[in-house]
Amino acid sequence: METVIGNPLIKALIILFLLSATTAAGDAPFIISHKKASLARLKSGAERVSVSIDIYNQGFSTAYDVSLVDDSWPKDLFDIISGNTSNSWERLDAGGILSHSFEIDAKRQGMFHGAPAVITYRVPTKVSLQEAYSTPILPLDILAERPTENKLDWRLLAKYGSQLSVVSIVLLFIYLVATPSKASAAKASKKKR
Repeated sequence: METVIGNPLIKALIILFLLSATTAAGDAPFIISHKKASLARLKSGAERVSVSIDIYNQGFSTAYDVSLVDDSWPKDLFDIISGNTSNSWERLDAGGILSHSFEIDAKRQGMFHGAPAVITYRVPTKVSLQEAYSTPILPLDILAERPTENKLDWRLLAKYGSQLSVVSIVLLFIYLVATPSKASAAKASKKKR
């Protein structure tokens, strides 16, 4: 096996194959999409879900008629507060980024597993629309009972931290001055003898 791979002709053919595969795939747009969702508890007890979807064109050509549809939020579980769950753009250049975000309010408590968003786009060299999917979101535990976070300690530390450090340095200095060192204690014991 080592002699086959070690052959310079085989190495040249493998490199030529890899380069041709890279060049063939590089002529079209390559769409990558990332979907994120975060929960925020409101003072009224409701929970708001902020969703953002980023679309990246990692290919070497422009994608045209880009449209995003995110129908994974059922109307009986969520109310749209701001934005839309779908959007469209005229084009996405090579190396470009598009972002879309919206906010929704949860109506009921429970775990929610969202599906990926669907992105369709047109490539000039192909007749049919191309389709890409975003990453799915992690399961959301909506309106769950969460233990209260202890933010009061951090606020106190931020507010009084500098005074606390000064007082502790002064007390440490007083302690060091007031207590005799071991060397001076040894000298004092020698003098008593």
